Amino acid sequence: MPSWLQLSIETDASKAPLLEILFEALGALSVTLGDAGDQPLLEPKPGEEKLWQNTRVTALFEGTHDTDQLRAEINRTLKEEITRNLQVERLEDRAWERAWLDQFRPMKFGRRLWVCPDGQLPDDPEAVVVELDPGLAFGTGTHPTTALCLAWLDGQNLKGKTIIDYGCGSGILAIAALRLGAAAAIAIDYDPQALQATKDNAQKNSVADRLSIHLPEDTPEAQADLLIANILAGPLIELAPQLGTLMKPNTPFALSGILQEQAAMVSQAYASFATMDSPQQKEEWMLLRGRKTIA
Repeated sequence: MPSWLQLSIETDASKAPLLEILFEALGALSVTLGDAGDQPLLEPKPGEEKLWQNTRVTALFEGTHDTDQLRAEINRTLKEEITRNLQVERLEDRAWERAWLDQFRPMKFGRRLWVCPDGQLPDDPEAVVVELDPGLAFGTGTHPTTALCLAWLDGQNLKGKTIIDYGCGSGILAIAALRLGAAAAIAIDYDPQALQATKDNAQKNSVADRLSIHLPEDTPEAQADLLIANILAGPLIELAPQLGTLMKPNTPFALSGILQEQAAMVSQAYASFATMDSPQQKEEWMLLRGRKTIA
């Protein structure tokens, strides 16, 4: 078994949710939030989520990750030297993934889409199943951003369509689209480990023959019938012109990895070539839905 890398950062409550999804996007197998001070939390009101004023965000990575690269990516994305108090610890071999899987159960998204660990199939005759273990990259449906994207996919008419999954992580969204009837999917990610996880998961779900996998610099020129991008607000804004070119006119698309206060900025970045529908929200995370309106 490989060794494991544990990264911890103490930050204020406003940055903790962004660090959580950033760690997951960088390939963390698990992310936990804890009290970095000594602050009791009272029972929250319904629908309310409270965090400690000083929050410790801890992420577990496979030991092959480069800590300097992780540190640089965190600072680049957040545009500040937040990793000055980053703590790095190499852990002894333990079955971390298997312990996590013991708590991972089949989950339903939308009307018929299920994400299940190996061998745990739902008692649902209409189920469309994606079998998935955590593997090397983020994306099992447990995070609100992924859940929002999966539910959106379940509501689309995918039959015969080509979909682009930009920032594919584990490949869960591309694979779900193929299982739901898409003819082809294009999965794109900057992380080679994410692309390997996507390939492995596609083979596990018998859709590898309809899936092409690419680094961003190798993105094909083909235009998609649908596009989904579950990354972060900053990259979504920067990538807006490029993502626009990857869609045919009248293409529906969904963007996630966006905090509530970031939604307006992201929507504005796409307003020049798309109409935006009302967003959907799960906890503090938003799903922005739109449709490309110009050629």
